[in-house]
Amino acid sequence: MGMYTDLLDKKRSIAVVGLGYVGLPLALALSAKVKVIGFDTNSERVADLRRGIDLTGELEEGLLNEALTGSRDITFTSSKETLKEAAFYIIAVPTPVDCYNQPQLDKLRDASTLVGGALCAGDYVVFESTVFPGCTEEECIPILEIESGLRGGRGFKYGYSPERINPGDKEHTLINTVKIISACDEKALSTIKKVYSLVVEAGLYHAPSIRVAEAAKIIENTQRDVNIALMNELSILFGRMGINTYEVLQAASTKWNFLPFTPGLVGGHCVGVDPYYLVYKAHELNYHPRMIHSGRFVNDSMGGYIGKKVVKRIIALGKNISESHVLVMGITFKENVSDVRNSKVVDIVKELKDYGVTVDVTDPYASAVEVQRIYKLHLTEPKEKCYDAVIVAVPHHPYLSFNEDDFLALTCPPAVLADVKGLYRGRIRELEYWSL
Repeated sequence: MGMYTDLLDKKRSIAVVGLGYVGLPLALALSAKVKVIGFDTNSERVADLRRGIDLTGELEEGLLNEALTGSRDITFTSSKETLKEAAFYIIAVPTPVDCYNQPQLDKLRDASTLVGGALCAGDYVVFESTVFPGCTEEECIPILEIESGLRGGRGFKYGYSPERINPGDKEHTLINTVKIISACDEKALSTIKKVYSLVVEAGLYHAPSIRVAEAAKIIENTQRDVNIALMNELSILFGRMGINTYEVLQAASTKWNFLPFTPGLVGGHCVGVDPYYLVYKAHELNYHPRMIHSGRFVNDSMGGYIGKKVVKRIIALGKNISESHVLVMGITFKENVSDVRNSKVVDIVKELKDYGVTVDVTDPYASAVEVQRIYKLHLTEPKEKCYDAVIVAVPHHPYLSFNEDDFLALTCPPAVLADVKGLYRGRIRELEYWSL
């Protein structure tokens, strides 16, 4: 019998390694069709999932409970022995960068080592983690071969299918987003296609090679990064001209082919990270990617730029900056998510503190424990009549209903409202208003 038939008959199982924003939704989707082992080395994460707790907040309501009540066939575990029961492995672990913006492949290598030790002849391994072109076959497959004693393509089959999860996006999901697949040979591609077709309704795109699939994924976010960098640079330029950037964009968008990018902070685990993987590979090939580097420089500088602009506005109001108190609203990397990884809001806070400003940070979605652990910052509730400036850094849904009276209740006029994403443009009269 073939691998796919055995999976459908539940004679074999699929292991999803890494139960974060990518792995967990995939594992739960597959578990409605086949037997799944949801594996994560973080035992606390596994314990939470067994209790029906998902700290990412990304799952559809009730989906995790379905798994716990038995209507989905999934086992959450951190046991290496249980992992060995699988025959089809999907690796979906994070691939961040370090403090020098160099690719951090430790988790990917560790996962490859772990899965390699569990592999048997005829098994499959599919990687979903975002990497530079060539990484799967240059870094991961050799580890699988060493640990398993099997040869890739013969002893075990392998492929690459880049994730396309967009945190906070309930419209573009795993099910309705076209998925790229690639494999070591046609037989592997056929089986991988059948497996992903169980859960992806939008269709699959067959990349001609694993390297092409890796490259396609990484340029999706690099393209977005460069375009946002252009908008950020324009916002700096227009600011010096005394022109509102959003008014310019609104006018320009009347052209049918104008692309709807806007300025803002670019953080998170995808757009703010992936371009560095491409830069790393380019340097390895003795090429200096000027545009990608420039885009990263501009976007990485925006937190400090916003902080400086707010400081200047406070000083212009005649206030002593070292005695000023500022409220920063939002610290997650984007709106309506709980993920605080690589948040560029932290750069705003740091810039303000460098000037001696007292800073309060609030966020309706972020975990106070995570913010304290990662950034050593304390989340707090806003205080009335306290602040010389309020910075709406992340346009969370609860903030959309705010009006000027809400901000006046928080501030000691004269005060500044820094509206990073231009939510309140044209609605502020009494406060000193600024946006990108």
